[in-house]
Amino acid sequence: MDIAIVGAGQAGVSLATRLRNLKHDGTISLIGEEPVAPYQRPPLSKHYLLGDKSFDSLLLKPASFYDEQSIALLTGRQVTFIDRDNQRLEFSDGTTHGYDALALTTGSIARTLPAEVGGALEGVFTLRSAKDVDEISASLFATGERPDGKQGRVLIVGGGYLGLEAAASARKRGLQVTLIEMGTRILQRVAGAETSAFFRKLHHDHGVDLREGVGLDHLIGTDRVRGAKLSDGSELEVDVVIVAIGVGANAALAENAGLVVENGIVVDAQCRTSDTSIFAAGDCTSFPHGDSRIRLESVGNAIAQAEASAGTITGRDDPYVAKPWFWSDQYDAKLQIAGLNIGYDRVVTRNGTSSSPSFWYFRGDALLAVDAVNDGRAYMAGKKLIEMGRTADPDAIADPGHDLKLLLRP
Repeated sequence: MDIAIVGAGQAGVSLATRLRNLKHDGTISLIGEEPVAPYQRPPLSKHYLLGDKSFDSLLLKPASFYDEQSIALLTGRQVTFIDRDNQRLEFSDGTTHGYDALALTTGSIARTLPAEVGGALEGVFTLRSAKDVDEISASLFATGERPDGKQGRVLIVGGGYLGLEAAASARKRGLQVTLIEMGTRILQRVAGAETSAFFRKLHHDHGVDLREGVGLDHLIGTDRVRGAKLSDGSELEVDVVIVAIGVGANAALAENAGLVVENGIVVDAQCRTSDTSIFAAGDCTSFPHGDSRIRLESVGNAIAQAEASAGTITGRDDPYVAKPWFWSDQYDAKLQIAGLNIGYDRVVTRNGTSSSPSFWYFRGDALLAVDAVNDGRAYMAGKKLIEMGRTADPDAIADPGHDLKLLLRP
């Protein structure tokens, strides 16, 4: 069986690797749009933007791996159409590539600012690829050489985890940072008020001008951005703008091929799309979770769902059950998240120290999720409880003297 995988990121590499581990002996083609080998994306807004890591250190596998595993790595190739009737991919250069089974691991795509508000000006960036970060870094270094001797001025639009990570990296590089969030608080879509309050203070303490409930009206500049007018009427001088207003599923290829797409490529519990010869995994998918469907943007989900897809392709029939986990590094704070806080009605705070709290989300008596800052024990305890389908006594959680290991006893 000839298997083509479109999307050479974490999910695509994991799927190809798992296929070989499951003894698939047919051809495997891993196809990516970027002209470089597959690499990790999470460090882009952290160590790579800081300059602490080289690009080579981000590679998911050494170059020799693909030859050793007989995986045809096709980089710099854009698939423009899926001919489902003839089971053939069409590329932008007019060539084609046949398949017996196709896997879509196309990931997500960054939302951008409209051109009419200045989104097309030079100096305005999203933060999705290594190329994005290389261009941001070049601009940031340039701002450090301003003739007036002042710090370079960075505006970050969006107060989610990516925006906050970019803010931390920019401050570490000695830049002047303003972050705006049009919602009433940072992390409003993904975390409780307690977690937001912790990170708000963290960024204030590091000198970020953080403005909540403030959006962008438009950017100012002719060719290159030089300022911004905000929704409250204020204006800023700006050298660089980083847009971190979220991502969407990269599902256009699937949609144009007639596959069912609803907030991502719709797959069943075995990672099959509406075409039984096409599978999908990772950020681009919408999959069953309990009584509903969800789409997750995480490394953990990309790996696990890709491996489940490989199992289905090779004849297994095990349903994929997500065990969500995430993380974020900002300054000296490492946030680890287990579970999903959807539908929570209260948050219990456990104060290990002022720099290592954890926030536990409940719906009624059910434990849904935990946000743990600099506290690996709280994270692991919460993660195990959630995965076992168990809850915990909120009073015990709130007591910093209570040993969390006791919560795991039968």
